[in-house]
Amino acid sequence: MDFSNQVVIVTGGTRGIGSGITQAFLKANATVIATYAHNDEKASLFKTGLSEFKDKLIIKKFDVSLREQCEVFFNEITLQFEQIHVLVNNSGIRKDNLGAVMTEQEWDSVIDVNLKGTFNMSQQAILHMMKTRYGRIINMSSVGGSIGIAGQANYAASKAGQIALSKSLSKEVAKRKITINNVCPGFIETELIDDLDKTLVKEYKSQIPMKRFGKIDEVAHAVLFLASSQASYITGASLEVTGGL
Repeated sequence: MDFSNQVVIVTGGTRGIGSGITQAFLKANATVIATYAHNDEKASLFKTGLSEFKDKLIIKKFDVSLREQCEVFFNEITLQFEQIHVLVNNSGIRKDNLGAVMTEQEWDSVIDVNLKGTFNMSQQAILHMMKTRYGRIINMSSVGGSIGIAGQANYAASKAGQIALSKSLSKEVAKRKITINNVCPGFIETELIDDLDKTLVKEYKSQIPMKRFGKIDEVAHAVLFLASSQASYITGASLEVTGGL
């Protein structure tokens, strides 16, 4: 797929699955704005490591859970670029705990970044895309939003919320040639699951028909398809990348 002359935003685009999505779009000739919230050093190393793409890769730091920061970001980007073609809502965090003892901070922070952040960015993107009468929004949800995982009530709720959000928003903007879809990965080999206990890893792999965790590239390819012109009649949908989980 070729994304020449297209501008793509990938939130959380410098680490994990987000970094893979950013690189996949760059290789497909897009200009990519990859955002991050905290780790300046890793973001800088990410940018340096992709120096071959030069000004095709732009790095921006802000917090997607804060509406005002999202507005400032879009104001800056839309001054620089006439059209934003694709938004990938990939920013996400985990703060696992059993529901009975989960703290208010653990609940609120995950909902704020994963779900409110998706709404904040989608709202700003939609306002722009409606004017240009074209857009692709892809939310990085999770199979956890449909099957639930013990210790992840906050995460699962945020991911199920992303799916419900996309179903509603997609109906509001379909006439403007804007599609909104979800990619729902299962267990993917990233730093987000590095802290899982080895016993749990073995148990989870036993539940996957393919008997392995997925690779970042396998998720990125699904995102690129939904962002492409070939997916023009797909909206409000969710594509699972789970190995059959």
